[in-house]
Amino acid sequence: MKIAGTTALVTGANRGFGRHLAAELLARGATVYAGARNPDQVDLPGVTPVRLDITDPASVAAAADLARDVTLLVNNAGSGTGADLLDADLDRIRLEMDTHYFGTLSVVRSFTPVIAGNGGGSILNVLSALSWLSFPHVGAYSAAKSAEWSMTNALRVQLADRGIRVAGLHVGYMDTDMAAGVTGPKSDPADIARIAVDGIEADAYEILADDVSRQVRAGLAGGVAALYPQLP
Repeated sequence: MKIAGTTALVTGANRGFGRHLAAELLARGATVYAGARNPDQVDLPGVTPVRLDITDPASVAAAADLARDVTLLVNNAGSGTGADLLDADLDRIRLEMDTHYFGTLSVVRSFTPVIAGNGGGSILNVLSALSWLSFPHVGAYSAAKSAEWSMTNALRVQLADRGIRVAGLHVGYMDTDMAAGVTGPKSDPADIARIAVDGIEADAYEILADDVSRQVRAGLAGGVAALYPQLP
């Protein structure tokens, strides 16, 4: 997909990785809607702020009605509750699913007719290396991202006949507020944004943005023993 001249909507674009994605698309000649629950927080010159809470169906419908010229949808909005699956409050676990799975699906369902009506285009779902690998202390996030990965696989097949290409971006930790407590290596989100947009332009279905994602995907073939060597 040629980015120059396209019209994109990026969810969760007021800060972090979403802001970097919006900036990269803008720099390559796209018209960009920046979705955020509080559009007043969008401070990137050149974009059009749009009020969008992906967990609120009415908000999603209003955004789709406003941004009728979109041909590229980037589903970036996320949550990071730090909830595990056994001890955390169920409401925190539901928030992860409501955001990464049901919220993202709601946006896709609302914007599919828009993109198809504009002659087709692309959707990028921002996934994670944790779509494939789970850690107990972020079990809810991993489960939600795994569900979003499965959704991405189904949608790319279902939407192909409508002229919509669906890609998934897998990446490890990035240096954003969401990963502020992570002490290990973190990628520069500006670098990952460039890789992501390169992948969209190359019509890639799967974009592995760093070594962590490549290593984890390679480990899938080895099964449980390869991914969780700590198990007896």
